[in-house]
Amino acid sequence: MNTYGQHFRITTFGESHGPAIGVIIDGCPAGVEFDELLIRRELDRRKPGQSRITTQRQEEEGFKVLSGVFEGKTTGTPIAIVIENQDQRSKDYTHIKDSFRPSHADYTYDVKYGIRDYRGGGRSSARETAARVTAGAVAKMLLHRSGITVQAFVSQVGDLRAPHFSTLDLTKTEENIVRCPHPETAEKMISLIDQVRLDQDTIGGVVTGVIKNLPAGLGEPVFDKFHAELGKAMLGINAVKGFEYGSGFEGVQQRGSLHNDEFVKDGDRIRTKTNHSGGVQGGITNGEEVYFNVAFKPVATIMQDQQSIDKEGNAVTVSGKGRHDPCVVPRAVPIVEAMAALVAADFLLRARLSRV
Repeated sequence: MNTYGQHFRITTFGESHGPAIGVIIDGCPAGVEFDELLIRRELDRRKPGQSRITTQRQEEEGFKVLSGVFEGKTTGTPIAIVIENQDQRSKDYTHIKDSFRPSHADYTYDVKYGIRDYRGGGRSSARETAARVTAGAVAKMLLHRSGITVQAFVSQVGDLRAPHFSTLDLTKTEENIVRCPHPETAEKMISLIDQVRLDQDTIGGVVTGVIKNLPAGLGEPVFDKFHAELGKAMLGINAVKGFEYGSGFEGVQQRGSLHNDEFVKDGDRIRTKTNHSGGVQGGITNGEEVYFNVAFKPVATIMQDQQSIDKEGNAVTVSGKGRHDPCVVPRAVPIVEAMAALVAADFLLRARLSRV
């Protein structure tokens, strides 16, 4: 499927080496202030060529709004936005036209469809995520009306980890090229990525996301639990290998007496003393911060020779070519934010139908 969401629904289209990619947003309410500068900022955070530790492909990410906006506000009709592809080098991929690159989608796309666009991976390319970031920016415009914020940052590269997000000043996230709000750890991360790049290799990492000011009561109790939809959204991002929310896998080390979040009255609000639940209980938000981690694998394209086979089953040597990220997580931060915003916006609209 190329469509995500129920009430706030997006459909993305296009390939990495086609003329353009784009998104159609359906279900956005009328009257939302439409901020094109926000879309521009979000796309600039995701675009390639923004620093020495990202791919050097140059995309200015010029976008055009075709429908759904009038006099600076959404009209309630479908919003269509296209982003032109500019800096393409399809010839960089002719050498793998009939070969299957290790850990890429080449074989699986070929066996599923009987045809594949080998130029940059076609539809499987992370280039498609620019459309998601565009839609996520529109979702953020809707969330802003309710005071809901979504922020993500790089919390780990390789074995280098930043301290827990609760101890960090997340306003510092954009102050360095790796997007880690802990300056000392950020410097080490940048040095590591630099070394990996010189080694013609790649490395993975973790992006942490935090959603603040969500109201209690968002989420469906069985199959569409809030955290389940959030996990689905994150696992649908290219190169993602894992998702956890709240205490996640580390929570298994605690006893229930320590892990349980006790309820307290805080003025007019019901709160919890701790937040091991990550803001979700029974699949429904409880009003606390929703926080989660998204694990990204090392980028599959490396500038080293690797052994594989071609369509006929013959052994081949695949040589890495083109312009690729040595570590994807700095550019993945706005993608994680976008998908989280889409989940929150969709559930916010669903909640309007839950009770009278």
